[in-house]
Amino acid sequence: MEYKRFSQKQLQALSWWCRGSPYENCDAVICDGAVRSGKTLCLGISFVAWALCCFQGRSFAICGKTIRSLKRNLITTLLPALNEAGFHSNFLAAENRIDISFGKYSNRFYLFGGRDEGSSALIQGITLSGVLFDEVALMPRSFVEQALARCSVEGSKFWFNCNPENPQHWFYREWILNTERKNALYLHFTMEDNPSLSPAILARYRGLYSGTFYERFILGKWVAAQGLVYPFMTDTMFCSVPQDCDRYAVSCDYGTVNPSSFGLWGRKDGVWYRVDEYYFDSRSVGVQRTDEEHYAELEALCGTHPIDSITVDPSAASFIEVIKRHGKYRVLPADNEVLDGIRRVSVALKQGEIKICRNCADTVREFGLYRWNDDRSRDVPLKENDHAMDDIRYFVTTILRKGDGFFAIAAPREE
Repeated sequence: MEYKRFSQKQLQALSWWCRGSPYENCDAVICDGAVRSGKTLCLGISFVAWALCCFQGRSFAICGKTIRSLKRNLITTLLPALNEAGFHSNFLAAENRIDISFGKYSNRFYLFGGRDEGSSALIQGITLSGVLFDEVALMPRSFVEQALARCSVEGSKFWFNCNPENPQHWFYREWILNTERKNALYLHFTMEDNPSLSPAILARYRGLYSGTFYERFILGKWVAAQGLVYPFMTDTMFCSVPQDCDRYAVSCDYGTVNPSSFGLWGRKDGVWYRVDEYYFDSRSVGVQRTDEEHYAELEALCGTHPIDSITVDPSAASFIEVIKRHGKYRVLPADNEVLDGIRRVSVALKQGEIKICRNCADTVREFGLYRWNDDRSRDVPLKENDHAMDDIRYFVTTILRKGDGFFAIAAPREE
């Protein structure tokens, strides 16, 4: 692994706990700010170095939203960096535990996922000497506070990193606005704090986002979502239908009273195009369609194209069963995480990995109407003009992201 010289902010994250540091008596460190700013790896190295310097034979926790995302976002880069620095690590995958040693000192590091409120039960009972939270803003408060309560060993400390979210988020209000009361060191990172990013890469990341996501992930601000969800989707962002696509897939947002929106996607030269759509609003026409009638429209949309897979809103259980019963198409329940999905769609659109054809009139219409809720305490879009928006999100998060024989988009760190 090749390293550049650390920035001043990264050096602070690495050494704040060291003897002689003005912050050595702090109980916690909080690193937030822009994506790709280098805060995660530096904090991980610092956490392990502190643990091996101050403790022997103790247990520690490294927490992420899920263990899978924790391994991908932190562990796979942290362990090689530690090994190059002279540490020795043994990853016991079956136990989600890493034994790390340096010289005569050795400690145990357990991996935990804090996905939802029920996750707090997973960490009960263990005694910890310290805990690191990777992307703490994605974890429920109950899980974080249960993990903190496990740190009963004298000298234990807390380590937090995250990208900004809504300014009403509990972590921002409880910790970042109260760093003095919490006896915590607060370090705010920008992309310029990562010397490994070239000017070209910095420019590319700045071009990936707009609106709320730009303010959060590029400027590192805790701001409320407002305005259009996809403000960059102007007329110039829509295109003509390409010819001779080499692969096809379909995404479905299914409704009975609410509209149903199905999108036909074709791939050409590595780009996925929304080449056609089916959009049915029972309220506007005054009649509802059955599952079988919607399925007939799905077949008409697919035509003679060979369809790799169809992804459907997981709550549409009856429609999924109809597709399975006909046995013609492979169906995948969609990943329905809204905010993360919107972020991924933004990246895919800005990077040109997906394109919307002008003939998809209802999709074009919804892009101009899809807005954030005015309730600034929560990041949620309005539940209107969102049906094509939802099925596009299903395509990106379930088919494009997971590969499934396709390719995966580059996107910010996730759950």
